Amino acid sequence: MFESHWMGWGGGWMWLFWLVLIVLIVAWTQGRGRDPERPSRRSKSALEILDARYARGEIEREEYEQKHSDLLRGEGDV
Repeated sequence: MFESHWMGWGGGWMWLFWLVLIVLIVAWTQGRGRDPERPSRRSKSALEILDARYARGEIEREEYEQKHSDLLRGEGDV
């Protein structure tokens, strides 16, 4: 008898292929719309983090200037 390749094991492997492909596409697209608060693949420098904290109003100008000068001299972390 003639058996279509969409039946039996052939069909099962085809469904598995499409399932894996869809899962990979969904996982890849989820990574593209990242939340800005979540860490990205590229780490931010300490100065970029300090600038962002100051821009959001988390630290005062005096603290910003002190930490900025410390970072430029390589004496501390944010």
